[in-house]
Amino acid sequence: MQTRSLNHSTYKLQYHVVWGTKYRRHWLKPPAIKAALKAILYETCKKYPTLFIYTVNTDLDHVHIQMEIPPSIAIADAVQKLKGASSIVLRKRYSFIRDMYLGKDGIWSVGYFVSSIGLNEGQIKRYIEWQDKKESRPQTTKLF
Repeated sequence: MQTRSLNHSTYKLQYHVVWGTKYRRHWLKPPAIKAALKAILYETCKKYPTLFIYTVNTDLDHVHIQMEIPPSIAIADAVQKLKGASSIVLRKRYSFIRDMYLGKDGIWSVGYFVSSIGLNEGQIKRYIEWQDKKESRPQTTKLF
């Protein structure tokens, strides 16, 4: 984890952010959608240079992100930008998503989960990367 600086502050803040699809529908499965979502999220962060995404992964119906948000930006504002931008682009690009939520406000559920990442940064990163992997046999080694 890096120590970063703004004009009047120095910080070391990383967050684990999770949000789900509206009605928990399983449309994040195709690899093309997952790749497009990742690209949209990274592109959105380029517009806001103080936001930085370390890793992104999805399961069938939710998104996990490890990211850095400076103290000058509210976490809710950062999440709103990411969810809003991805919703607009994915609905334009994929007609089945647009049809699935016809007449609804957005493709993401209301709200999100966030936790700060302290000294367990590597543990959280492994957890996020493990999200789309399915076990073929019972887990014999601990993830954490």
